[in-house]
Amino acid sequence: MPTYEYECLACAHHLEAFQAMNDEALAECPRCGGALRRVPTAGGGVIVRGGATGAGGCALETTGRTCCGREARCGKPPCGGEGEG
Repeated sequence: MPTYEYECLACAHHLEAFQAMNDEALAECPRCGGALRRVPTAGGGVIVRGGATGAGGCALETTGRTCCGREARCGKPPCGGEGEG
């Protein structure tokens, strides 16, 4: 479940609420009873386990770029292999 940030329009109190995506937005400030608005946030990051290619291969074959952004293998795992770089 995501965490949403809210700001009170009356007292400027900030709070976070751990809510399901389909839950109704909070409407009342717990501090003063004023109206709340949901504050847009950048959101959470996504954690990818096992590297960009999933199987430990080089992303060069699938994306055209290596894991470090070069156009050729860098020689360091997971980009490079033996004798490459």
